[in-house]
Amino acid sequence: MGTNAWTFARWLQDSAVAEATLTSPQRAVLEAAFGFLEQRGHDYFSRRLLSHFLLHAQTGLKVAPLARLLGFSRSAASAQQGLSSKEVVQAAHQRLAGRAHGKLLPRFAGPIAPFLCEQPQATRYELLDVIRRTWGVSVSRMALHRFLKKYGLDQAHRITAVPPPVPAASAAAGDGPANTPPPAASPPPAPTPVVTVAAAPLPPGTPLPLPPPAFFLPPPSTPAPFC
Repeated sequence: MGTNAWTFARWLQDSAVAEATLTSPQRAVLEAAFGFLEQRGHDYFSRRLLSHFLLHAQTGLKVAPLARLLGFSRSAASAQQGLSSKEVVQAAHQRLAGRAHGKLLPRFAGPIAPFLCEQPQATRYELLDVIRRTWGVSVSRMALHRFLKKYGLDQAHRITAVPPPVPAASAAAGDGPANTPPPAASPPPAPTPVVTVAAAPLPPGTPLPLPPPAFFLPPPSTPAPFC
């Protein structure tokens, strides 16, 4: 017991947490957290689960000392503070998948767009899992963020489907007498055919008749060329 108490005090001291400033409930919670780490180990996943609990347990402890106790940076602890329990498990699953491999290709954007439109509440970890199961590609969240932004898919939840056009028959059935469309105009009458009768041929040697006077140009009004 004495060794554990000394180790617990050393744990607080190495994390720059003043033991004298802790309240009784805070000390009890941290002693339980220390026992959890001693039992399950100080690996990343144990510390990650424990940090999620301590950050949301309403112990009154600040984020910075909790981050030092669990070996995380201040910014990483703040980012974890905004995650749900489901997202924490998904992040751990993504880390277990190993180092990122593969690349997001442009042809992935087509299938990803309808998925984001149909499931706008899906998290990035769920989308990463879909990509891994569909194409066998494992990438980081930052790579996924850049890919979605490049192809305009980061705002896919704002896309609304355009309703299909209403057929003419159903639109006419739903309209009342006041909205009845005007009757279609009747087609113009067909033009009357013009029959042309060919003149009879003249006998051989007969001179051709002159054309009518309207065929010729009027005589010039100037009697002589102007010099």
